[in-house]
Formats: sequence, C-alpha cells, structure tokens
Amino acid sequence: MSVTSKSWSIALEGLGGHSVEVETHVTSGLPRFALIGLPDASLGEAGDRIRAALDSVGCRLPPERVTTNMLPASLRKHGSGFDMAIAASILGATRMIDPAAPGRNMHIGELSLTGEVRSVRGVLPAVLAARNAGFETALVPAESEAEARLVEGIRIVPVASVYELAVHYGADPLSLIEPPPNVRSPLATAVSRRDRATSDLQDVLGQEEAVRALLVTAAGGHHLFMQGPPGSGKTMLAERLPGILPDLDSSRAIEVAALRSLRGLNVPGELSLRPPFQAPHHTASAVALIGGGSGVIQPGALSLASHGVLFLDEAPEFPRHVLDSLRQPLESGEITIHRARSSASFPARAQLVLAANPCPCGNAGAADLACECTPSTQRRYLARLSGPLLDRVDVQLRVEKAGIAALRLQADGAVGSLTTAVAAAQVREARERARRRFGRMSFDRNADLTSAALRAPELRPEPGAADLLDRALVRGQISMRGYSRIQRVAWTIADLEGKDRPTSAHVAEALYYRVRDAQKVA
Repeated sequence: MSVTSKSWSIALEGLGGHSVEVETHVTSGLPRFALIGLPDASLGEAGDRIRAALDSVGCRLPPERVTTNMLPASLRKHGSGFDMAIAASILGATRMIDPAAPGRNMHIGELSLTGEVRSVRGVLPAVLAARNAGFETALVPAESEAEARLVEGIRIVPVASVYELAVHYGADPLSLIEPPPNVRSPLATAVSRRDRATSDLQDVLGQEEAVRALLVTAAGGHHLFMQGPPGSGKTMLAERLPGILPDLDSSRAIEVAALRSLRGLNVPGELSLRPPFQAPHHTASAVALIGGGSGVIQPGALSLASHGVLFLDEAPEFPRHVLDSLRQPLESGEITIHRARSSASFPARAQLVLAANPCPCGNAGAADLACECTPSTQRRYLARLSGPLLDRVDVQLRVEKAGIAALRLQADGAVGSLTTAVAAAQVREARERARRRFGRMSFDRNADLTSAALRAPELRPEPGAADLLDRALVRGQISMRGYSRIQRVAWTIADLEGKDRPTSAHVAEALYYRVRDAQKVA
C-alpha cells in the first residue's frame, strides 16, 4: 500500500520567506527517486546526498518508486537547505517514523554523505519566517543552534545527524546505526573578520570642526561627506562614528544578524546591539554594494550596514555608476532587486559616509603642499561624485591636516576633550528630544523627516530663522531637496543644544555644512 508523508521547510526571498510543503510518496514500481517542484541544480542533487545519508544510519530507500514533491510547485527553490525536510518526509513515507510526525515542524539543514546535518546560509531568517508563519518548532543544524535561538517565540531543536532526526521522531534506536562521536567537521562557510576594535573619539586632535560635524551626523542620522588631503583623519573620524551611535533595539539587532546569516557570515550566539560598520574597497561592483547575484539574491554592503554606517573611502575611485546605484536606496531606505524569475527586498537604512581627496594627488587647497593637478583634472576627479548623489548628503565639510601644535600634543600623550562616552550620551539625549517632539509621527530621526512634515507648525524654526535658506534657494545655491535637508540638520543642531526650535545660528551652521561659501548668502 502506498504511503505519503509530509514535512515543511522555508524558501527564503530576501529577509522574508515562503513555507514550502515537502511531501514524499512511496509506491510500487521500478526503483527510482524523483524530486519535483522547480528545484535548482544544487537541490536537484539532493537525491544522491539523501540516499547516501540514509544508508549511513541504516535507513535504506526501499526498492520502489519514491517521489518527493515541493509545494507550491510554481515557486523556484534554491540551495541544499531543504535536505533535512526531504529526509524527514522520506523517513515518514518509508514508515521508519510516524508519517504524520514531521508535518508539524519546520526543517532546515544540508545533509552530508555520512549523515551529518550541516548548516546553511540563512538559518536565522528562515527561523524568523517559520515563526511568522505560525510554526511552533524548528529543527535546525546543531552548529546553528545559538544563531537560531536568537529568535524568540519558537522552539528550537538542534539536530546533528540523520540518526538524531529519526530518533527525535520516534524511530527505534536499535534499528539504526549511530554515527561515531565528533564526526562532524567545522562549518565550511565564510566567517567575518574580527569586529573592528573600538577606538575612542578623544584620539582625534586638532579637528574640532570635524568632530562637531560627526556629532551632528550621529544625532540626526544624516549622511556625511569629508573632503581633505591624505592624512587629515577622514578614516579615523568615520571609524569612530559607530561608537557614538545609540544601541539598536532588539528587532533591528535581529534584522542585522539575519542579514549576516544570509551572507554566510558569523552570527554570534549573543545578540549584538552595536550598529554595524561596512567599508568596502573601491573596486567593489554594484552587486557587491547594493546586492544581487545570478542565482540566490544576496544582500550587499549597503544592506549589511543597515542601521549602522557604510563608509566609502576614496569615494571618487569607485565607478560612477556604482555610486549612483546608491541614490534611490538612500532615499527610500530599502532596496528591491529584480531578476527575471524572482525579486527580493532588503533594508538600506545605513548612514553613508564618503571620504575623498580633493584631487588625484591629494594636495589641492593645501597651504604647505603644491598640487600637481590641473584645474580640469581636479574638476573631473570630483565630478565622479554626481550632483544628485551629493544632494542627498546633508553634512559636507573640508577636513584639513592637523597643525604642528596638535602633533606635539599627540606626541606628549594628550587626548581630545570629547570622549566617545560623552559624545554618545549627547547623541542619545538629542535623539530622545527628537522622539518626544515627533510624538505619534512615524519618525525615529531628524533625517527621516519628510518635506510635508517639516511644514507642520510644530516643526517650523523660529520666525526669521529660515530667511537665510530662502536667499540661498533664490540664488540657486541649494535645491528644494537641499532646502528640506538643511532644515533637518538645523533641527538636529537645536536638539544637540537643547533648544525647542532652530534659531538663525542653527540654520546658518546647517547651511555651512552644505554650501561652503555660505557667508556669501547672508
């Protein structure tokens, strides 16, 4: 008599996923294993992996026709993460276990030929999708247990081998071959480098204006562009920005961890609340920066930096089309990548920090160094940063090399007056002040304010404070987008100083960060 058993798995699509019903039917006929339901190449090889894995623990496939169907059949399935679900349904269909038992749980994991259950990319988002779909239990690879347990509200069962899978569902241990201990090898996936060592803001000497701009950037969630000669401290400042940003809440921390899991990066067992920091090299492609891929769509550096900092050093060295691919995601906070047969959406709420030399040789504008570049060469170099991209960057400043006095202080062991701890406290207070002002409005930071919201009576600056902006707009020094963005920065400066509304001084400082000859506007 034919037997059918089913189990469940998850097909990931971006950070979300679809429940996939895996049903196996065993009937009389010529011995054959058939896998149907739009599997890709790696999943199509599951038959040979699962046959060997079952053999290794004494669960041989019957000499009959075994058909495994994956529903919905119209959804393309990628990867080897469905192996455990397929194996569970086969165990049920061959009556090694209760055929109904696997149908209540979600399974994710790859099988080796020796019966081990190996981890795959995306365990954390798969468990999240399973919980959201209503599953109460998820069976995951034992080596991914800590990652899976970051998700609350769902029971996690770690499984190290097909033997443990069968015993979990009630198979007689005496009828199986238990694998030897320590048979599993280390997970062969990419592991991220050690987190960047935390550096203190007080290491920065002689750059008071730049430190002030960094505070404004952190307090309001604004984007930052620093231009200056080599050795002026642009990278040092950018690396200290994550240290003064507020901790993430648990939902955003889970999202950051899920994005890392999708990329196969190390996800620690303890949830990290610190904002991420990504600094791709200028040879990075558009796919590496914003995500994509020819098979499974993967998140890029922009999404991995979501709720943190994306630092592009030597920004003019990036291909212009790569930089311009950031424009729409920076505006919407989300990137949707379309392919012929699928699409995936990822968060893109990173703070962009651009750093650039003023010219190819780096000496343009320096008082003590001669620039070897012609004016046209300088213009072409900086023109690689398009106007529409820079129009989305709220805080722009020139960073000069520290003077001899600062260097002597550094040699004597002196430190800056503002520490990371003090700066972080100021940023937290400014953001809390902004949240109280927003009330029921759906904004977290001043950088998120829309132009319509800025027209509300409670979000207008002091009378006359915007006159400077009006003159800059009339003279064509700023665009309408720039007008709104300067208002947002002015609100951030007011929050840092504990003021109820931006004053003319706050607006003037915000305009200075955007228009370098702002004094000509007055």
